[in-house]
Amino acid sequence: MAAVAGSVVRGLLRRQLSTQIHPWLSFRAMSSASGQPHASHSYETLKVSRVREKVFHVELNRPDKRNAMNSVFWREMVECFNKIAQDSECHAVVVSGAGKLFSAGIDLVEMGSVFMMVEGDDMARKAWNMRKKIREHQESFSVLEKCSKPVIAAVHGGCIGGGIDLISACDIRYCTQDAWFQVKEVDIGLAADVGTLQRLPRIIGNQSLVNELAFTARKMMAPEAESSGLVSRVFQDKQAMLEGAFELAADIAGKSPVAVQGTKINILYSRDHSVPEGLRYIATWNMSMLQTEDILKSAQAALEKKSPKDVVYSKL
Repeated sequence: MAAVAGSVVRGLLRRQLSTQIHPWLSFRAMSSASGQPHASHSYETLKVSRVREKVFHVELNRPDKRNAMNSVFWREMVECFNKIAQDSECHAVVVSGAGKLFSAGIDLVEMGSVFMMVEGDDMARKAWNMRKKIREHQESFSVLEKCSKPVIAAVHGGCIGGGIDLISACDIRYCTQDAWFQVKEVDIGLAADVGTLQRLPRIIGNQSLVNELAFTARKMMAPEAESSGLVSRVFQDKQAMLEGAFELAADIAGKSPVAVQGTKINILYSRDHSVPEGLRYIATWNMSMLQTEDILKSAQAALEKKSPKDVVYSKL
């Protein structure tokens, strides 16, 4: 039966692909040779590089300011990940911080004045404009979820305030053994408003612990972060963590982009909907996605005992 099945798959594969020409293959080979993505990925607060085939590294790049999040950063995060979402040369992303720690959170020196001096002729108009600013800042991290490419956070040192908002919008989180996490907002007189309070309960799954962290602003050290489910792996140091994150991203990037990106979209949809709704959504999604040639290619590779890394999938 296995031989018959293999013959059928090979026949279908030949028929499906025999008339297809991929003029992009030579371009793909040339672009992969470069260590840098397209020149449009040039930012003040972020450093973007290609670290593996189809893997981008986005580094928070204000080390002298402990990667504090200024107004330029909030804008550039949206620009960067909107471009990555449309870049067919990228299949997975690793986000880390330059310098001594991942991020000190919001840049209070600069951003304090932005929110304290909201324009408006009366209280209602000021409140309206304040809400608009908050929604704009929320998008700076929601863009990580909206990007269909898996995003891996690699945290070393402190991850404070806005840093928690950022990593909670990522798909996978790694950290070093010296990493620590702090929902800091109550200590500066406000409730976290760009994602932590909405996403952290779904990540940790322990409302009591989330409440404790959010009400007290205490530090959570790496072992507790791992045991609670905030991170999935802890590494000895930053270099080992980055290598682990890059290898994970490369493994993901080597698989069918139709399968991986469809999986991310459906995981996020199911998180926010009931089981019946999620099942209906994936049925509608797969009624077209199951017709991809990636299934035939993957089945052929499995029959020939090859890895998905040996398969050349079309761009997406």
